[in-house]
Amino acid sequence: MIPNTLSPPLRACLDGPAPRATGFIVTIYGDVAEPRGGTLWMGTLIETCADHGISESLARTAVSRLVGSGRLAGERVGRRSYYRLTDAARAEFRQAAGLFYDPPAPARGWLIAPGATDLPDDLSAVCWARVAPDLAMAPDRADVTRPAGALLTATADAGRAPARAFAAAHWPLKDVADAYRTFLRRFVRMAGALAGETPKDGAASLALRLRLVHAYRQAVLSDPRLPSDVLPPDWPGPEARRLFAEVYLALSPVADSHVGANFHGADGHLAAETEATSARLAALATMRD
Repeated sequence: MIPNTLSPPLRACLDGPAPRATGFIVTIYGDVAEPRGGTLWMGTLIETCADHGISESLARTAVSRLVGSGRLAGERVGRRSYYRLTDAARAEFRQAAGLFYDPPAPARGWLIAPGATDLPDDLSAVCWARVAPDLAMAPDRADVTRPAGALLTATADAGRAPARAFAAAHWPLKDVADAYRTFLRRFVRMAGALAGETPKDGAASLALRLRLVHAYRQAVLSDPRLPSDVLPPDWPGPEARRLFAEVYLALSPVADSHVGANFHGADGHLAAETEATSARLAALATMRD
């Protein structure tokens, strides 16, 4: 239960329509459960979802859908039900965590796939664009999955204006920029409020952090992560990344303590800190500073 002592700017970040249950439970698992073993008690999920206006019935339905899609697997221990990330889901969540919490590595250039019929369908799918019926391109990054078949690498040599026009024509950069700016407008107020008031209540700190991650996730997972020289000069991605790091780091000490005291997995309380959570915070500190 979140107390009513939050300042209006912080309370505003939690007000409004409840997030969609399935997507929000994915956020909970990615931010809280995956770096702590990947398993949560259903009661913990229900309590956490309730803080965001998601009813028990919606939470249970969402978990059932995630089981049906192969992302969660359930087990009973006595009268309690626990749900863990499947191996495939953990691999996907770790890939996503690299996009959220790690500094982005610069693109080395471009990947060109002539004749590719089946492009990757994982989180790097947004990086690939068909620039001709039998030709696909993506930024040459280590986290971009390569399709089967012939693959070429290249660097842009057309000048910035033509390269930017080409990128804008083949990737939805305006939509991605709008998503980042929506995130910035919403959470810059949270950052300002946190500068003078860090919530001491663990449930409130975790709730704010989950909303932060959920909103940032929606922008980041749509970003094709193109080389910086083909992006518009006012590209908002770096500013959004710095804001995310600043707010996440401000909320985490109290939020993680709350997780350690109140979140349950199959083996008991989850750890407040793990090697994985510490690595996330260390990486975010480099982006904030």
